[in-house]
Amino acid sequence: MPESPPPPAAFDLRLVWCFTVVAEHRHFGRAAVALHTTQPSLSRQIHRLERQLGARLFERTPQGNHLTEAGEVFLPLATELLHAADQAAGRTRAAARPGRITVGYTAGIIVTPVVRELRHRHPDAEVRTLHLAWDEPRPALLDHRVDAVVARLPFPADGLEMTALYDEPRVLVVSRDHRLAGKESVTLDDIADEPLPRVRGADPLLSAFWRIDPRPDGRPPPEGPLIDAVEDKFELIAAGQAVAITAEVHTHTLRPDLTTVPLDGVEPSQVALATRAHDPNTLVTAFRTYARAHLAG
Repeated sequence: MPESPPPPAAFDLRLVWCFTVVAEHRHFGRAAVALHTTQPSLSRQIHRLERQLGARLFERTPQGNHLTEAGEVFLPLATELLHAADQAAGRTRAAARPGRITVGYTAGIIVTPVVRELRHRHPDAEVRTLHLAWDEPRPALLDHRVDAVVARLPFPADGLEMTALYDEPRVLVVSRDHRLAGKESVTLDDIADEPLPRVRGADPLLSAFWRIDPRPDGRPPPEGPLIDAVEDKFELIAAGQAVAITAEVHTHTLRPDLTTVPLDGVEPSQVALATRAHDPNTLVTAFRTYARAHLAG
């Protein structure tokens, strides 16, 4: 009889996840806090993974924890492994529940009228909604966490079916004592020397759109402070260290020491419905029809 093939490497995905978090923080203590565990427990889990791999992944020094050469090789593979596991779980769940749909949406976007009609017309279906971060629409669709997303463009559309719904003007956010506060409108020439914050790890396409990079004359915008989260920019703006460009719909949520000014001469932000291309789920088709009726224009 032919010999059976050897079993695949048996990785505990939690150990792999712990490794990626330590690699991100470069510090066992901070990684343990992020993982809601203790540093000794996390160290044991990393040692266990290293034994499974037969290689050291970190060099531990008083200055921090650095990836070894083996760790540098394993990091992108570990990230890919976790992503593949998420996709496998998501697609399996989606196949097991054809009478379900999860609708994603991002900040400032209201999908309630569409969801209500979908539930009314398909009373036996399970219709869920899920708020997504500004950079999650495409990954959430491809990972099958959601089946439809209403979000602001731009984001990569390959593998997706896009339906344009409506436009939102873009506005400038400044502190209330800024020299441009209270103006009827401003142009890009008015903010040619104003720094705009940069979000660490932001999608380049999305970052370029909201920073208007490059400007019409081909020059890049002034480099503003580098931040880790979109929310950090409002503190910088209030302190007079930067300005920002956002969709007009967000202005009602601004803190009281900030204000907005209409930004002339720039294309608006566009809100669109995105779904996976060729998705056979009839609820997705129905949602697209109702979205056009309730949101388009």
